[in-house]
Amino acid sequence: MACLLLLCCRNEGLHSSATSGTFLVEDGPYYFCMLEILLGKLSDSLYNQALKKISKFVHTNILPGAIAEVGLLCCACVHANPEEAVVHLIEPILSSVISSLRGTPVTGFGGRGNSKASVANKLKPTLSPALEIAVDYQMKILSVSISYGGPALLTYQDQFKEVLAAAFDSPSWKVNGAGSHVLRSLLGSLVLYYPIDQYKCICRHPSAAALEKWISTKDLMDNEPLMSPKWHIPSVEEVAFANELLNLHFQSALDDLLRICITKVHPDPGDEKEHLRVTLLRVDSSLQGILSCLPDFKPSFKNGRVEDPDHHSFFIAGSSGSTVGTTEQREKAAEILHTTCRYLLEKKSEESILFILIIRILDALGNYGSLEYDEWSNHRHAWKLESAAIIEPPVNFIVSSHSKGKRRPRWALIDKAYMHSTWRASQSSYHLFRTNGNILPSDHVSLLMDDLLTLSLHSYETVRVVAGKSLLKMMKRWPSMISKCILTLTDNLRDPNSPEYAVLGSCSLLATQSILKHLTMDLKAFSSFLIGILASSHHDTLKVQKAINELFVKFNIYFAGVSRGIFRASDNNSDGPDFADLMTQIGSMSFDTTGLHWRYNLMANRVLLLLALASRSYPTSFPLILSETAGHFLRNLRSQLPQTRILAISALNTLLKESPYKMSAEKPSALLQESQGDIKSSLEGALAQIFQEEGFFSETLNSLSHVHIITDSETSSSRGNHVNSFQSVADKSITRFYFEFSAWWPRTPSWISLLGSDTFYSNFARIFKRLTQECGTPVLLALKNTLEEFAHAKERSKQCVAAEALAGVLHSDVNGLLEEWDTWMMAQLQNIILSPSVESIPEWAACIRYAVTGKGKYGTRIPMLRQRIMDSLVAPLPQRVTTTVVAKRYAFLSAALIEFSPPRMPISEVLLHFRLLEELLTNMNHPSAQVREAIGLNLSVLSSNIRLYESTVANHSLEEETNNLYSRLKAQSWAQLLVERASELALRIQTASHSDSLETSTAMGLENGFLDSSSQDDIKQMETIFHFIISSLKSGRSSVLLDVLVGLLYPVISLQETSNKELSTLAKAAFELLKWRIFWEPHLQRVVSVVLSSANDSNWRTRSATLTYLRTFMYRHTFILSYVERREIWKTVEKLLIDNQVEVREHAAGVLAGLMKGGDEELAGNFRDRVYKEAQIIHKKRKQRNTSSSQSVASTHGSVLALAASVLSVPYDMPSWLPAHVTLLAQFVGEASPIRSTVTKAVAEFRRTHADMWSVQKDLFTEEQLEVLADTSSSSSYFA
Repeated sequence: MACLLLLCCRNEGLHSSATSGTFLVEDGPYYFCMLEILLGKLSDSLYNQALKKISKFVHTNILPGAIAEVGLLCCACVHANPEEAVVHLIEPILSSVISSLRGTPVTGFGGRGNSKASVANKLKPTLSPALEIAVDYQMKILSVSISYGGPALLTYQDQFKEVLAAAFDSPSWKVNGAGSHVLRSLLGSLVLYYPIDQYKCICRHPSAAALEKWISTKDLMDNEPLMSPKWHIPSVEEVAFANELLNLHFQSALDDLLRICITKVHPDPGDEKEHLRVTLLRVDSSLQGILSCLPDFKPSFKNGRVEDPDHHSFFIAGSSGSTVGTTEQREKAAEILHTTCRYLLEKKSEESILFILIIRILDALGNYGSLEYDEWSNHRHAWKLESAAIIEPPVNFIVSSHSKGKRRPRWALIDKAYMHSTWRASQSSYHLFRTNGNILPSDHVSLLMDDLLTLSLHSYETVRVVAGKSLLKMMKRWPSMISKCILTLTDNLRDPNSPEYAVLGSCSLLATQSILKHLTMDLKAFSSFLIGILASSHHDTLKVQKAINELFVKFNIYFAGVSRGIFRASDNNSDGPDFADLMTQIGSMSFDTTGLHWRYNLMANRVLLLLALASRSYPTSFPLILSETAGHFLRNLRSQLPQTRILAISALNTLLKESPYKMSAEKPSALLQESQGDIKSSLEGALAQIFQEEGFFSETLNSLSHVHIITDSETSSSRGNHVNSFQSVADKSITRFYFEFSAWWPRTPSWISLLGSDTFYSNFARIFKRLTQECGTPVLLALKNTLEEFAHAKERSKQCVAAEALAGVLHSDVNGLLEEWDTWMMAQLQNIILSPSVESIPEWAACIRYAVTGKGKYGTRIPMLRQRIMDSLVAPLPQRVTTTVVAKRYAFLSAALIEFSPPRMPISEVLLHFRLLEELLTNMNHPSAQVREAIGLNLSVLSSNIRLYESTVANHSLEEETNNLYSRLKAQSWAQLLVERASELALRIQTASHSDSLETSTAMGLENGFLDSSSQDDIKQMETIFHFIISSLKSGRSSVLLDVLVGLLYPVISLQETSNKELSTLAKAAFELLKWRIFWEPHLQRVVSVVLSSANDSNWRTRSATLTYLRTFMYRHTFILSYVERREIWKTVEKLLIDNQVEVREHAAGVLAGLMKGGDEELAGNFRDRVYKEAQIIHKKRKQRNTSSSQSVASTHGSVLALAASVLSVPYDMPSWLPAHVTLLAQFVGEASPIRSTVTKAVAEFRRTHADMWSVQKDLFTEEQLEVLADTSSSSSYFA
């Protein structure tokens, strides 16, 4: 197995690049896991054999494309037996690297003290490419191999020091990087805690199996105690060696950094850059290797008090390894890195690679434990990938071995323990400084944070991103430092001289969730943030404006109010910023006259809204803030900025919540009037002062009318979704309040096409409704004249906003509304109905629909004015009105009726339904097509409402009055009357159409060819019925009208083709909807009966239409029809194969082909066998000349069509019976038309559908059959 594995690694390494992985590691951690298990459980003899083969392979092959695979292989060997593996694997690699680098050019940057050696050489020293690749490969293999070497590596201390010095002295950047990997792995192997002997078998019995039992930690193990894992605990020698390495490559590198920054060591900038890069690399690899074993900074304390952080109440015990170095070394590193960072920013601001390295070092120094957290996160991800393969469920039905929990191998449990230990080490001191306000960061942490903050505003985006991530981790650990960073960042937004990259970096940091959450707890930072955004309009680049806009949108998303501590601080601190002052300052920036760009004006208004809502936790000032803010947004309804008006609407819908004047069932009118003197809205005074200004509502409605963009190509309704036509996505994210806590409107589906597309915005109507509920009848009085003016305006946009305002006040249900209705609202509504204008019908219909919409959570409570509005709509029109007015009245009625809740209709509304139903049935023959469509629509709404009410009443206990009404409902025969009338009309229209088709006189010049007015009335009534059918099927309420629809099925089928084109068009539209409707028992039997009778109709067009209906009907009902019903339908369609009309016969054949595909094998098989025998008999008789005239053409054609239907029922398959059927069909090609054309078409279709598999399927045919097909086919070579 080892040989196969090595061969695989060799092949992959030769054919892969040095930077790409192979299939052994790219799919997950299974490769290394398998190696660990395999080598860990080998006996000593087998392990030694495998080790020798692996050692020989590693030393004789250079495979740059398989570094990961070979390195993990060596690592597994070392982990299994460090003492043996170090001798055979590590020592030869060390010797090879030392010998390879001996005599090569050096830079002197490796810490040996000869950094001036390269100064005299003008040419830059280099390594040959082959040597560079070989050394890089060997050192990277070495870095992976020694991860678990531990004390076994101490024997080769000098070799390791020489290798590291040579690597860092090398002029090759690749070799420098490989040396950093070795240094990091070596330090980790020496000082960190990690499990050893993890994969060895712990069973000591001589006959123990190589594979151990999997265990569960939840099982009791009294008899077999679980052995604790062995851990690598660093010895004194290991710690001493690690400290020596730190002195060589950490302390010495820090001294070199300081010397480079203070004194000019290198006159050549290139040499200085290389020296800085190697030196930073040495520092970085040292810190990455020891993780958090270098002691953390000592924090400072408030008021000079000193506490022991380790004894804090919130403490997580954990450590990643033995302590090396001292706190002073970390502090020294922070100071030197601060100096280095300032030097680089001043002298080498373009060297991004140096900044990336210094950011890594700053992160390791300042974010104590973050390296362990990253390691734990990576380990956790790998565990998730492999855990599915190493977890056994508690219940095992294969071997009847059950446990209390999931079972895993012992090594997996040790691995999880190691993961947990790493996590505890990362969290050991993380929370100490977040939970104790007395502990402050040290001055060195402040230096590091200042450096990271500066780098997060660098001109290079890569540097900004990396520095920002490290800075955020540091701010999470030290929340007290966030405010300082916010002030610096927001200063960049306010400063007009800030460069673009500084503003972009500031926006990127400010948009993070950590900072946005902290804002709500610090009033100073919060104020600086808001003012900084709103005062940043001077930045004119597109990138900056986009970043600021995205920052503001994120702030909107994450803002959830401010803490009460801010309000307490405002009350207690007289010197600092005050919340009310902040509101005043932002309010002053939110007016149109401030000169701000419209987007920033919009932002200011948005912030004002958010702060007003957040001030609910500020009870002392909330009423004043709320009233001022509501008044501000009420004034903004007249703003010249469209987006500001939209935001004002959203704000008012959110702020106007009190309803002191609203009447309800629990608050009668008399009681409300008594309590009005004591209970008033906190906003009433401020709002009343505004809307009672001269011309306020006139200006407001005029401004809101500009939002209604009316186009000639409107195709869809925009209810509730205002200003979609001119607002960008960015604008919508600011203007629309992200949670509108109100029921969406309309509650019922908008399926009435008669109403057209409207621009009625329910949000607009809602603000007038809530304003009326907030301030009472003064709003109605102030609106009266303006509404009358705008309702009769010529511009549709003004009528739109008038409809919204009227809808809001009609739906407000405030005290005094009934008196105002009687005074002027009823007359206003009647004027709207009688107005000849047609352009704004959709908006006024939506107005009435909104006004009668049910109230409450479920929309079931009846509004106060619904009955009065309906009475106005039901009232008869004057004698002489245009058909447009009549159609408008019916449109208004339909819009109102669909908002009724039938189960909760009072008796008065039910009686209203019957009153309207009687009127509609009387006017079905109205001369206007538009009115007839409206009547049909209203019929469907009325009838469905009545049926829904009947079903509710029938299922509940009845009171006496309701019982009497239910008896009247049962006695009503409107449905039967409608069905009977439709049947009579269909017969008369068919008769008239047939007689009219025989007319050749001048009477054909009359409209649609009909001779008398009675025929015209019949057609008009039937058109109304068709509109009723179409509307019922579109409404989604057809389930309660199935009996009526079944009764109207025959008229729909029979009137598909008439001499009246309009009637036929409506019949076809109803047919297309009706054929997809599913019918259940007991209606299904009636449908079958109607279909069977229609199939035998005397009119061949009716028979053809019935076949069309059967195609879809059988597809939808095959599995719910009884066998007897299916058989009757089959027989009926078969009879139509010999119909006198050719079109019917061909149509029947197509339907039969579809039926045979439907899965009814018994009926299909009987049909195929029967038609094949009949066709054979006919074909034999046709060969006899003397009997050729005894068979009718229709009968012969029917048999051929039946045979063709059988052939076409299997378009792509080749069942055993098909060759004989298609061959027999082809033999009828010599018959006269239409038989010949049927055969030709069927064979051509057979050829087309079987073309792909014909090379295989033709083997099922005999030579004679292929010859017959060849004679029939238009391409004789095809079937050869």
